[in-house]
Amino acid sequence: MKQIIIAFLLISLFSCKTEEKFTPRDFNSVEVEPILEDSLLSIRAIDILDDNGLAFAANNNSFGLYDPAKKTWNISKQKQDTLKFSFRSVAHTTTDFFMLTVANPALLYKTTSSGMVLVYKEEHENVFYDAMKFWNDNEGIAIGDSIDGCLSIIITRDRGNTWTKLPCDQLPPAVEGEGAFAASNTNIAIIGDKTWVATTAGRIYYSEDKGETWEVTNTPIISKKETEGIYSIDFYDELNGFAIGGDYTKPDGNKANKIKTEDGGKTWQFAADGQTPNYRSCVQYIPNRNGQELVAVGFKGIDYSNDGGNTWKTISNEGFFTIRFIDETTAYAAGSGRISKLTLK
Repeated sequence: MKQIIIAFLLISLFSCKTEEKFTPRDFNSVEVEPILEDSLLSIRAIDILDDNGLAFAANNNSFGLYDPAKKTWNISKQKQDTLKFSFRSVAHTTTDFFMLTVANPALLYKTTSSGMVLVYKEEHENVFYDAMKFWNDNEGIAIGDSIDGCLSIIITRDRGNTWTKLPCDQLPPAVEGEGAFAASNTNIAIIGDKTWVATTAGRIYYSEDKGETWEVTNTPIISKKETEGIYSIDFYDELNGFAIGGDYTKPDGNKANKIKTEDGGKTWQFAADGQTPNYRSCVQYIPNRNGQELVAVGFKGIDYSNDGGNTWKTISNEGFFTIRFIDETTAYAAGSGRISKLTLK
């Protein structure tokens, strides 16, 4: 009887504890600290490295690495015959850095002890790769515009040494002209083995097994014109995701350009429809904030939400193409001619 009473008291004690309530923050401005300025660069692909360093790849064959401790840059140009090309996709593992060009030919490079080495090349008049990401150190994915009736998807299973393009019979048929916007290297979202890919047609491709099988879901986002569709997608966990876009030729439009899901992408609903943000090229969840705090950036401003994307406010008119968070208040953002360190205030 004594043991039963003690057990009962312990259960009562734990049940009386109130669960700690999450309290979202409320930011109103952004401190912008330039760390790279070069008017010749247009930077749409950045990646935070494991030591909080920053890597980028851009136009003019250019790529670089930032050391935050020393506040120094190491910037280089990648040579491939006499070709002039632009990078819009970057990714990294714990040991290597990867960068991928847009347009024809597609060139994918990997770091080695002897420098950058070409590990994949694809030539086609319609080839155009838009984003790249890794599931783990061995397996990664890059996606591009459709060719011959299906989305272009290449996958590596050997640490990025070789890449294989999925045949069309392993993918859902593409909508005519379907591709992705190479606007911010955020067309791919990964949580564990699960992968979501957002397209110009306002559709989302989904794989639950690291790209072995695929299905596709239509969303209500605006996508009737070539310049409309999903520009960026992010997931906080396996259930909660957000996608944003619109029409970059009409950057003040805010109807049908934001959608969210709470069931892992099975269904999508409009968020803040007809309200801020307008067209934006990148959206990211702020880490460790319970999926409630997000930031969206575009060439006309920065917006913040603290209720899962249901409502937003513009906190800066500074223009950027893409953003990645270092921690809960600090991020790097890149755009036309610059990379900056952002601190939410």
